[in-house]
Amino acid sequence: MARTILPFGPQHPVLPEPLHLKLTIEDEIVVEALPTLGYVHRGLEKLCEVRDFNQMIQIVERVCGICSCLHALCYCEGVEQIMGVEVPRRAKYLRTIWGELHRVHSHLLWLGLFADAFGFESLFMQFWRVRERIMDIMEATCGNRVVVSVNVIGGVRRDLTPEQCKWIEEQVAIAEKEIRQLTSTILNDYTVKKRCCGKGVLSKDQAYQLGAVGPMLRGSGWAQDARQTGYAAFGELGFEPIVEFDGDCYARSAVRFRETLQSLDLVRLAIARLPEGEIAAKVKGKPQGETVTRVEQPRGELLYYLKADGSKHMDRVRIRTPTFANIPPLLAMLPGCELADVPVIVLSIDPCISCTER
Repeated sequence: MARTILPFGPQHPVLPEPLHLKLTIEDEIVVEALPTLGYVHRGLEKLCEVRDFNQMIQIVERVCGICSCLHALCYCEGVEQIMGVEVPRRAKYLRTIWGELHRVHSHLLWLGLFADAFGFESLFMQFWRVRERIMDIMEATCGNRVVVSVNVIGGVRRDLTPEQCKWIEEQVAIAEKEIRQLTSTILNDYTVKKRCCGKGVLSKDQAYQLGAVGPMLRGSGWAQDARQTGYAAFGELGFEPIVEFDGDCYARSAVRFRETLQSLDLVRLAIARLPEGEIAAKVKGKPQGETVTRVEQPRGELLYYLKADGSKHMDRVRIRTPTFANIPPLLAMLPGCELADVPVIVLSIDPCISCTER
């Protein structure tokens, strides 16, 4: 049978961002997939040479809007480690609250896009309707729906009043109820299972050997999550990762769905234990030294390498994003699948190309 080479992306109805795959198919079966990247490279790491290390917070927040809070958190924790800054406990809890709200809105965004990928339009709209409630919380508490800009070196720039905490708890309870009403559809519906079960299987050994991270890794049976390291307030909240074992598209969607509910629980718990005190420590001097920090983005582990030479500029900022780590597992999942399943499998890794290319 003759082989045919087909382009997938960079513009495709299921792709929120420009990923290009060159697919070699034989009788509607994919036999090889090769990626092409570089469509949205912005040179953000290079900016560290001309921006003040405090200004770099606003730069790293724009690596990716969907998880901007966690990019800023990872960068700030790195600079705080280099400078020996002790962040107040209240600031750590506030960072946790806004970080988990970001995870919820990111997962709801993905669940809607994933439903849209296999033609379930009403489910897509239901998830996005719930997401609006989370966006309203961020707008009311931070002044912005997506790029919330709450992290600063030494703590956070905004606080929560008791009235705001009570209102957030009420909104979180409503959001949880609305999400739970979608449980049987996303996890038990015949259409969803038909398009997801057994598709794009990544075995437990493959996930480890290819360096998968986040829901990709946990959907293949590994209980590994950067939140287990205890950054921000996670060391005091008793966090345990969500794990599925089948390694297919269904397992990855189940991990994200359950993590959405878990993050709402973490927001409630952090508000209940929110300590009194300052929200930011005073920071003096300039950073000198190097460090590596990591946090758990919605898509997986985010890693920052920071090097400072004692000037107001960072000597080097190197960012390793979860989508970069999950592209090799994606290329291992595609060979052997039907061409019609490629969009669902690609979307199951929740690709963020603006993160990957920066």
